[in-house]
Amino acid sequence: MSPQLKIDMPGLSETALLEAGAKLEKVQKASKLASDLILLSGEVERVTEYEKGMPGMEAKINDEWIPDPFYDDQGLAINVKDKGLVIIGGCSHAGIINTIKHMRKTAGVDKVHAVLGGFHLSGENEKILGPTIEEMKAVNPDYVVPMHCTGWKAINQFATEMPGQFILNSVGSTYIF
Repeated sequence: MSPQLKIDMPGLSETALLEAGAKLEKVQKASKLASDLILLSGEVERVTEYEKGMPGMEAKINDEWIPDPFYDDQGLAINVKDKGLVIIGGCSHAGIINTIKHMRKTAGVDKVHAVLGGFHLSGENEKILGPTIEEMKAVNPDYVVPMHCTGWKAINQFATEMPGQFILNSVGSTYIF
């Protein structure tokens, strides 16, 4: 039996935010910002057979521990004129492919210019790396930029499998689309 790592993550206090003067707007569905130029994902549908959340992740909701309830990844997309969608995944607990499918469907745009962000393909999720890369190849974005929580093995696999599209991200990288 392997040891379990338990880390209490700080949570936001709705009361504290309101007392500090924040205006909260709880939205589960996709929405738009910046004069409708930026599409926020809202809750991402989990439609692939292999992307089932992040194993081992839980959240305490109403005094009950719930396995990976993070449906609101808050990915975003921008439709770049004559190029297609630039999709930025948060941590992609729903899966980066589910995020892409959701954003394409919600935006009504099929062409994907770039996919950036956390793909959450480390640890237990390394087992879904193969189908994720195969599906990413089928999406055929011009650029693939795996970041933070993607995992080193997955980042290297994307570099190997999609060398013409892969960009290695680092702190301070700037992208102009």
